[in-house]
Amino acid sequence: MTVLDPEKQKQAREYSRLNRRLWLASNLFSLAYALAWLVFGWAGGLRTWLGGFSALQSDWVLMPAFVFIFGLISVLIELPLSYYQEYVLPHHYDQSNQTLKDWIMDNLKGLAISLPVGLVLLELMYMALRSAGAWWWLWAAGGLLVFQVLAVNLVPILIMPLFNKFVPLGDEHAELAERLMKLAEKAHTRVKGVFKYDMSKRTKSANAALTGLGNTRRIVLGDTLINEFSLDEIETVLAHELGHQVNNDIPLLIGFGTLITALGFFLVSQAMNWAVAAFGFNGVADPAAFPALILIFSLYSLLTMPLTNGFSRWRERKADQYALQSTGKNEAFASAFTRLANQNLSDVDPEKWVVLVFYSHPPLGERIEMAKNWK
Repeated sequence: MTVLDPEKQKQAREYSRLNRRLWLASNLFSLAYALAWLVFGWAGGLRTWLGGFSALQSDWVLMPAFVFIFGLISVLIELPLSYYQEYVLPHHYDQSNQTLKDWIMDNLKGLAISLPVGLVLLELMYMALRSAGAWWWLWAAGGLLVFQVLAVNLVPILIMPLFNKFVPLGDEHAELAERLMKLAEKAHTRVKGVFKYDMSKRTKSANAALTGLGNTRRIVLGDTLINEFSLDEIETVLAHELGHQVNNDIPLLIGFGTLITALGFFLVSQAMNWAVAAFGFNGVADPAAFPALILIFSLYSLLTMPLTNGFSRWRERKADQYALQSTGKNEAFASAFTRLANQNLSDVDPEKWVVLVFYSHPPLGERIEMAKNWK
């Protein structure tokens, strides 16, 4: 039975605390940045300056030009903080294998993907703002729902292979593949196969997932998980992922997220009416009002984060229960999550307020104890 490493738990608490402080600094900057554009009149000034170019007279061109400049300045200012949080800190705590070149390439790939996708979403969003009147928030929420469903289907086959190499498990892991396929059959879940990916290329952490929907659904295992965990331990980790499928958590989480987002868009639409009057914008679709839109929705997201995380923790507990029921291997489950705590440098016993605000999963200590006491 794997036991918790006290020294690693000390490091885990420090690592978690530093990441929370960096998260807070990043969010405070984002809020202050958007507010400054409104208070100092930079938003109106940029809109007026861009409007002076003949090539930018169309709303379809002016809006993305405004957002590109607004976002680029923010990214450049935050770049040192991002570099420290994503590259320096994980290396300091021996959690990363990533080279600086790979970190830069990953960020460039991320930009190459997010810019065109963001452009399409931005244009559709502002089309709703310009044409749907007071009901723009409902159209925006519906469009986001469609995008989420498409993303769940397409990301595993189009996006994830750009960052990692996925290969079917070979003969050396034939027993593991057979076990996991039988586990999927028991859960009445059809999968295309069991794949390994080069997680160790970037991190020392371990993970497994059930990705995709329908014809794109597959089991993926990090090589760090395969190399460090026993077959029984991997089976319980994957059983947890299958528990989400059995419990219909994907549609539940998408549906709950859509409701929260729709409510957020509605409240933002009401607040934007005030912002338009307060700052003299030409309407909610005015490019100069974009920082207000970002500021209001960011505040809403922060305020509802405990609610969304609480919903997620509930579904994660249900998936844990399924894993224990379906495998009957409570000792292997406890050992697997103890090993995850050591390997992923996860704090097993964080403060209650930290769990309430930040944790989308129950703390590992709670999950380990549940497994140990499972009858």
